[in-house]
Amino acid sequence: MFDIAPLVTDPAAWAALVTLIVMEVVLGIDNLIFISILSNKLPPEHRSRVRRIGISLALIMRLALLSTIAWIVTLTAPVFSVMGNAFSWKDMILIAGGLFLVWKATKEIHHTVDPTPSKDLLEKDKKDVVINNAGAAIFQIILLDLVFSVDSILTAVGMTEHLPIMVIAVLVAITVMLVAADPLGDFIDKNPTVVMLALGFLLMIGMVLIAEGFGAHVPKGYIYAAMAFSAGVEALNMWSRRSSAKKTAAEEALLARAQADQAEVKAQQAEAKAAREEP
Repeated sequence: MFDIAPLVTDPAAWAALVTLIVMEVVLGIDNLIFISILSNKLPPEHRSRVRRIGISLALIMRLALLSTIAWIVTLTAPVFSVMGNAFSWKDMILIAGGLFLVWKATKEIHHTVDPTPSKDLLEKDKKDVVINNAGAAIFQIILLDLVFSVDSILTAVGMTEHLPIMVIAVLVAITVMLVAADPLGDFIDKNPTVVMLALGFLLMIGMVLIAEGFGAHVPKGYIYAAMAFSAGVEALNMWSRRSSAKKTAAEEALLARAQADQAEVKAQQAEAKAAREEP
């Protein structure tokens, strides 16, 4: 499990590595969306730092969980049963994380559509509580990092038995998250409609986590296909809005130019009239 030398020349190991890297990157999207949404509630000068802290904590948690694989595997063992349904520690973690995501996404959607001022700790204009804001954001990121880390590592354990492959896949996935964090956060911040779409994603992911915690398995492919379709529709909407804005700007520029030309013609006519009236 820990010897890496035989894996270098094993095609099956390379195939498992590529597959696991793709899976870890896809699973990291959920984590990254939450971190981006939460960090964008902070003043601009603190956002990048909080994103990097959140992603670094995700890496630390994943590596720590990988170092205790024997214990991680036991998380899937039933702990108690309710009305014939067995619940493990993994189920309880997923349910708790799902409930937190549903609560957080619902709260953020309410703040987005509610025109009245909010007294939330993560209000952008409260410069006197910036440190508390960052601390609150990091605390919430830690909670979700734990949920996504458990899900990520259990997925890795189910796909391969080789620890080096798991570690490399996790490192690559976290590196991708670090590279994509600021561009994604800035993109979400500059496009308000994307914020609502991302919150909808978090709401859906939270419900999926709750469903899986109760034993109702939802294929991840359907979830990410729905997210990709929604993102594609939103991209078309953004393209349409930009085209409309460019068309409007061009029409306004033409109108302004026509008005300027008319003003210039009137000025020339006035000068010519004044020249004729001179003795």
